[in-house]
Amino acid sequence: MHDLRRQALESGKTVSRKARSKNGSPASSRPNSAPSSRATSRSRAVSRAGSDEEENGNLSDETSFSTNSIDELLNGDASDPITDAWRADLADRIQELIDRKRSSVQGREKCLAIYVRTLTSQYAEEDIRGKESELVPAFLKSIKAETSERETILAMKALAMTVVTSPSDLIYEAVASPLKRVISDSHSIASKAAAVHCLGTCTFFGGASDDEILDNMAYILEIVASDGGFIDAQDEPAPVVAALEEWGALSTLMEDLAVESEEAAEYFVDQLSSSDPAVQIAAGENIALLYEKSYRYLTEDDGPADLGENDIISDPDGIPGVPKLIKNYDPYRRTDILKDTLSDLAKLNTRRISKKEQKSLRTNFADILDSVEYPTHGPRYQNAIDHETGKRYGSRMTVRIHKEGVMRIDRWWKLHRLQALRRVLQSGFVTHYERNPVVFESLP
Repeated sequence: MHDLRRQALESGKTVSRKARSKNGSPASSRPNSAPSSRATSRSRAVSRAGSDEEENGNLSDETSFSTNSIDELLNGDASDPITDAWRADLADRIQELIDRKRSSVQGREKCLAIYVRTLTSQYAEEDIRGKESELVPAFLKSIKAETSERETILAMKALAMTVVTSPSDLIYEAVASPLKRVISDSHSIASKAAAVHCLGTCTFFGGASDDEILDNMAYILEIVASDGGFIDAQDEPAPVVAALEEWGALSTLMEDLAVESEEAAEYFVDQLSSSDPAVQIAAGENIALLYEKSYRYLTEDDGPADLGENDIISDPDGIPGVPKLIKNYDPYRRTDILKDTLSDLAKLNTRRISKKEQKSLRTNFADILDSVEYPTHGPRYQNAIDHETGKRYGSRMTVRIHKEGVMRIDRWWKLHRLQALRRVLQSGFVTHYERNPVVFESLP
């Protein structure tokens, strides 16, 4: 992960069973290596002039850390007309944020909203380069003061957009403690959830060490384990969903989760009994990721003496040339019981939730169950035969990049990163994927 960052720099309720009977803390985790790298080239950003609606700060992208659904992830963004009018306005807003003299709450909210909207729709690395050391303290003043819920969340969204646009190894150290204070002490549930998301983003892109990454994974797992009680948000779904999502995103930075997997899986399995579908799905996606990460492809260096009969999985479709998988460790001890639970969720028929939520649960848990049984199968895996190639379609989740480009999401770690980026970038994801090397190299 550090190579990844340096390259960029150089260029409802949720009551679960276990929380009612257990108040323990997850153990701290050990450091591991990280798997990916990021490119560093800079590009000219496509731009869009601000509308009256943007000036008034009434756009959902500004305060949202939600992707709402996988279907939303699969829709590409429209192209914007080219103009440089936004650059001068952004420069003014940056100066206004840094000065803060005689500013009102409403004025800061408006300024932050326009800053977020601009960085969302444009790749503005050149415009904010060198100003991070002044912008971050300005955001932290709004975050620490919590004068209004909207200003606080806007400041956290501005911080997240800044670190994704212009990563710095110095940001995490400066923001971790203030964000954790909001998570623990804020009276606003929405602010707590936003702070969890912001902490995850700053941990991912802001210079956290491997030890700090694992410490934060343990910290936010505590939120999951306690159904929010750890941060004085008992049975509130939003912070629990945020914690589940950010744990999944951060875990993609770790090559090996052998030490962390069993305990985390227990808490995630417990959350499958939540009354909130968003909690259930986020927990299920983390379970699928844990199983995916617990296997690797069998190589010639793996001697037969080191292998057990149950440690090797062959391709269930019998496709010629597909290598076998070998289990590195048990992600969860009771896989047999887990499969039954996932199967029940994949066939759920209840009136307590909407038809849309029920369909989402069924679709997602059919995928999750398939991946637990066969870890090579990623999201939206299909066994149907492509008559042109004679092979199975496999994972058919794709993200369309404008009209020609297609990104294939065939692994759970890719889905977790895609969702994490979309939570921050919202409708600006495609613009950043095309022009922001940090985003592009996060999804190779």
